[in-house]
Amino acid sequence: MQLDKSAVITGQELVVPSKRPSRTRLGIAFGVAAVSDLFAIFTTIAPPAQVALDVGTAAALFLILGRRWALLPGLIAEAIPGMGVFPVWILVVLSIAVYDGIKRPPKN
Repeated sequence: MQLDKSAVITGQELVVPSKRPSRTRLGIAFGVAAVSDLFAIFTTIAPPAQVALDVGTAAALFLILGRRWALLPGLIAEAIPGMGVFPVWILVVLSIAVYDGIKRPPKN
């Protein structure tokens, strides 16, 4: 019985390194995050508007930066009442910009 080599998955093939976003995409993402955090200050008295703003921001950053797990904690943090006064989205984009290039050390 022969096995097809494309069907065999090793441990290293499971970890697919994500492509780092370009400086242009990071700049656009910082702009979207800054505008969203600015508007979030004014929408704290209207929770439905704040939820819509946060979901829209997460969707826009998802389209700009691609699939990043760091967007999910940002969305959860923005769902907490009172967190709208902190620049959460800017911190999320900053964490993607800083920590995206860090790779897991190879196993020996």
